[in-house]
Amino acid sequence: MADGKLEKTNMANLNTEAAKKNKFDAIVIGSGMAGGWAAKELCEKGLKTLVLERGKDVRHLVDYPTMNKHPWEFEHHGRVTLEVEQNNPILAKCYALNEGTQHFFVKDQEHPYKQDKPFDWIRGYQTGGKSLLWARQVQRWSEYDFEGPARDGFAVDWPIRYKDLAPWYDYVERFVGVSGNKDGVPQLPDGVFQPAMNLNVLEEHFQKSLAQNYTDRQLIMGRVAHITQPTPEQLALGRGKCMHRDLCYRGCPFGAYFSSNSATIPAAARTKKMTLRADAVVESILYDEKKGRATGVRVIDKNTKEVTEYTAKIIFVTAACLNTNLVLLNSKSNRFPNGLGNDNGLLGTHVAFHNYRGRAGGEYEGFQDKYYFGKRPNGFYVPRFRNVTRQNTNFLRGYALSGGSGREAWWRGGEGFGAALKAELTEPGVWTLGLQHMGETIPKVTNRVFLDPVEKDAWGMPILHTDIRYDDNDEKMLEDFRVQASEMLEKAGFKNIQVNDSKQAPGLDIHEMGGVRMGRDPKTSLLNEWNQLHTCKNVFVTDGACMTSTSTQNPSLTFMAITARAANQAVELLKKREI
Repeated sequence: MADGKLEKTNMANLNTEAAKKNKFDAIVIGSGMAGGWAAKELCEKGLKTLVLERGKDVRHLVDYPTMNKHPWEFEHHGRVTLEVEQNNPILAKCYALNEGTQHFFVKDQEHPYKQDKPFDWIRGYQTGGKSLLWARQVQRWSEYDFEGPARDGFAVDWPIRYKDLAPWYDYVERFVGVSGNKDGVPQLPDGVFQPAMNLNVLEEHFQKSLAQNYTDRQLIMGRVAHITQPTPEQLALGRGKCMHRDLCYRGCPFGAYFSSNSATIPAAARTKKMTLRADAVVESILYDEKKGRATGVRVIDKNTKEVTEYTAKIIFVTAACLNTNLVLLNSKSNRFPNGLGNDNGLLGTHVAFHNYRGRAGGEYEGFQDKYYFGKRPNGFYVPRFRNVTRQNTNFLRGYALSGGSGREAWWRGGEGFGAALKAELTEPGVWTLGLQHMGETIPKVTNRVFLDPVEKDAWGMPILHTDIRYDDNDEKMLEDFRVQASEMLEKAGFKNIQVNDSKQAPGLDIHEMGGVRMGRDPKTSLLNEWNQLHTCKNVFVTDGACMTSTSTQNPSLTFMAITARAANQAVELLKKREI
């Protein structure tokens, strides 16, 4: 009898200790672009924070196996094998996949999903997520972008405006390190910049041609998250100046480009307030019916399938857009039978993306005595020039252009073989310039993701369906790009101009947004102006899922600014005991 009592007492103590060990002030789901910022901000403000990453732990410098490899050190000369391509028909379409980066990507069979309409879902499950793989372009949104839905009558009105986010853009840019110029473009606000990279001679020629022939479009140097003049804060984190190696996707040994691994996660770790758990698949968010709030998360160990529950006062869901939708849809309770916060049935709907199908380019016969220096990890940018302040086309919204130029010998397609071919390839080729269309798409209730009612994945979670497509507005915008791109290149004196439609499915832009959109009215949106679920105020969503519309700009900088702003608000609300 005594032994039985002792055994029960010990078990009770063990349960109490386990509960104490698994109790935190804040939980952050995901460690990528938004998750890293949530971790940094919450930890620096004194909160004991658990960061949950469903992929493996990747440490800065330690776990970049190919960062310093020479081309001849790759067994397949940089190409992924035919076997990898055949086993990964979705992933193989991604521009950044090669022999030096393949270990940072989720393979097709590692986390399957169902495409009701073609959608190529590119994912990076590891500490840092896709911040190890992004193109690092960081443009601010403008007032025209935040007021766009209300002005043009699509989606719902954003509950914030540029003035609400402007100080947070400043804050984020100082920490990140952004290379760029103050260009004075109203639809692309200037920011806190380090010295810009340089245009080459043909890009300068194209810049002058646009200025001479148009009053509504301007070519600028890309604004990119690369340190060109390190600040004391950046140096203290071990980050240094960009060396223009252009091997960024392998992981940067200098910490020169921004990633969670080199910047926000180390900043969070140095506070001693962060606990990072990798291989942690978040199954759902736990909701307490009596308290009317979320109390924690249920986690499945990726390898052992062991289930653990963690508790916290606030939860940041930053698992990347579609996975954030998946987690919330799977977080069901008596109060929320259709997913956490989903009283209006809109969770998972109004998913939007960027239309990257349009490509254009041409050859230029001049400047044969000119070349360029190094391997600049950046290109130029032409901010949106259609429907900026008023509607003036047969389609809604607009598009921006990114691009670059060079004269690589291999573009010519060398002839011969052996020494003759080698000699030919040492001579510069003809100058070429390319343009990439970056179109805004319109969020629609029919573009959605949802859970399979029967089929489960390896961790017992419902398989995600993607039901997302282009529409007539996208096709009209592409046709306008075709006409305008051809005209711009012709006026600049280019020859052999080609304009193509890649016909790629949505998803390859890797800019999916929406499903848990912000708004003013709980009847038509899921989140308020502080990124809190309208009906569960201690849960914040700050990654791409929160976006009400997509603009034309690359979205990562806006995710970061929104996250920093929301984290600051969360801490203030905690202090006031309002959540």
